Amino acid sequence: MKLSVITINYNDKTGLEKTISSVISQSFIDLEFIVIDGGSSDGSIDVIKKYEKHLAYWCSEKDSGIYNAQNKGLKVAKGEYCLFLNSGDFLVNKKIIEKVFSKNLSEDILYGDMMVDWGMGKVTLEKMHKQISLYEMYIDTIWHPVTFIKRVLFEKFGPYDERFKIVADYEFFFRAIIENHASTRHISIPVSVFGFNGLSSLPENKSSEKEERIIVWKKYLSEYQITLLEERLQIDIKNKKKLFNRIINKLKF
Repeated sequence: MKLSVITINYNDKTGLEKTISSVISQSFIDLEFIVIDGGSSDGSIDVIKKYEKHLAYWCSEKDSGIYNAQNKGLKVAKGEYCLFLNSGDFLVNKKIIEKVFSKNLSEDILYGDMMVDWGMGKVTLEKMHKQISLYEMYIDTIWHPVTFIKRVLFEKFGPYDERFKIVADYEFFFRAIIENHASTRHISIPVSVFGFNGLSSLPENKSSEKEERIIVWKKYLSEYQITLLEERLQIDIKNKKKLFNRIINKLKF
């Protein structure tokens, strides 16, 4: 089995059906589809049962959060790679998985670009960094809806740390890439469409996300490294402001 697609859901039957439809319509057949539902009461179970014959496994039961649900999916997954495509997110077209794996890549973590649906009809293409350095991990992360992770990494380095409610995937990438030097490869094509309504996207969660990120930084980085990275970030911010002001000034004349 080449790929396990794991979808978690809680009371989002419309988003779930959109996600399921995009996965089961793929031309790539060497995959299994796993749906982990958190005990929904909105009709999501009816949606799951509608497509049950396409699923390798599904369950509906209470969980303690996103990463507890994703870890449940990992426990039953059999694919060489895992893709976490949460309810509401969907693959860009019917041939995208086939296109990704036709490249015969073997890196531990493969990641593509992402279409972001901002709502009100606005959809943009967001490109990932071509290489993942410590600085890129400090200022950003690898976007899970476009990332194929070798399942063996979870066996070697452990599953998602459920003590983190918002950034456990971010912590896992630090653990795998920064601490244990897992190999990565950027695939310069959009893989998934991400709806900007996830837990980490909500404004009220931004402060909690930052607090959890700081815990991750202190776990894997020295104070000296954090200071250097923050200094570089501030320089980049200043340079971007200067560039923006130059452009504005040119437009005035």
